[in-house]
Amino acid sequence: MIAFARLLAVACSIVLAVPVVARAAMPADAPDARDHALISRYAGSWLVAQDVKGFDQVGIPRGSQNGEVAKIEGRVTRLFYLAPAGKSVLEVQRNYEQALERAGAARQDSCADNCGARDFGQLRKLPANPSLPKAELEGWSPITLLQQWQESGTERYWYGTVNASGTTLHVGILTARPGTFALSSKYVATIVEIVEPKAMESDKVLVDVNALTKGLQADGKVALYGLYFDTGKSVIKPESKAQVDQMAKLLQSDGSLKVHIVGHTDNQGSLEANLALSKARAQTVVDALATTYKVDPRRLSAAGVASYAPLGNNTTDVGRARNRRVEMVLQ
Repeated sequence: MIAFARLLAVACSIVLAVPVVARAAMPADAPDARDHALISRYAGSWLVAQDVKGFDQVGIPRGSQNGEVAKIEGRVTRLFYLAPAGKSVLEVQRNYEQALERAGAARQDSCADNCGARDFGQLRKLPANPSLPKAELEGWSPITLLQQWQESGTERYWYGTVNASGTTLHVGILTARPGTFALSSKYVATIVEIVEPKAMESDKVLVDVNALTKGLQADGKVALYGLYFDTGKSVIKPESKAQVDQMAKLLQSDGSLKVHIVGHTDNQGSLEANLALSKARAQTVVDALATTYKVDPRRLSAAGVASYAPLGNNTTDVGRARNRRVEMVLQ
């Protein structure tokens, strides 16, 4: 995750240029919800709902043809605001756009009034805070408000990228009238989506024996990110023991099971070196299973395929992290 301090320098310049409105006159924000460090809310707005995922993939609309999207992985933050009564869609959306572009954001897509084939459904998949009083929404629950929000020609949308300390953040802003009669003539609703690309915290995921069994049965292979090596090295690190334990447990429970251990790398460095490295890493895992856990080596084989079978895009840090793995494959 991008450190708050690194974002703050950018955030300080992305403040919406509208007069300050007394917060006391507005309903309270949803409990535990807060603005993102990157950008302030439109002054006087209140935060109806928030969703934060430490790592996910989202499709941000970026074109009117055939629902074109930019698929981004990383930390995802979605915020749902209602602006003060009496504001227009144009005024609220334009403030967000101008604030971002003043801070150096590069616009990738935008639309107004008729956004064509762009699909904003994913932006509305936002779990509303159930403790927000319905009375503050004139009888509507937050989740009903989101479900009723239909793009009916009032929406304005902007998608762009912002550089923060060398990292490219993706920002989508969608503003429209809420789709409920009681609120559509009073409030303007805005969804802000911010994606901070980062590598998945693969060290937090242990593929246990049950998951190994299910993966092999379903797909014939399982990707393992709990096997650790230093950069350019094939010596398996001690923190890999928990994952190797689970692999051995599976092999010991089924004496007929035969598997390939296959090493994968990203595309950094030469192909020849990566082929040798991926094979050496796989062989190290095989040796550990045979020596430490007494698995018959005739049931194991080691192979290395370098970057020939990527799971992610090797032009990004996130993609390269997905590609650096070892797989257990049924023979």
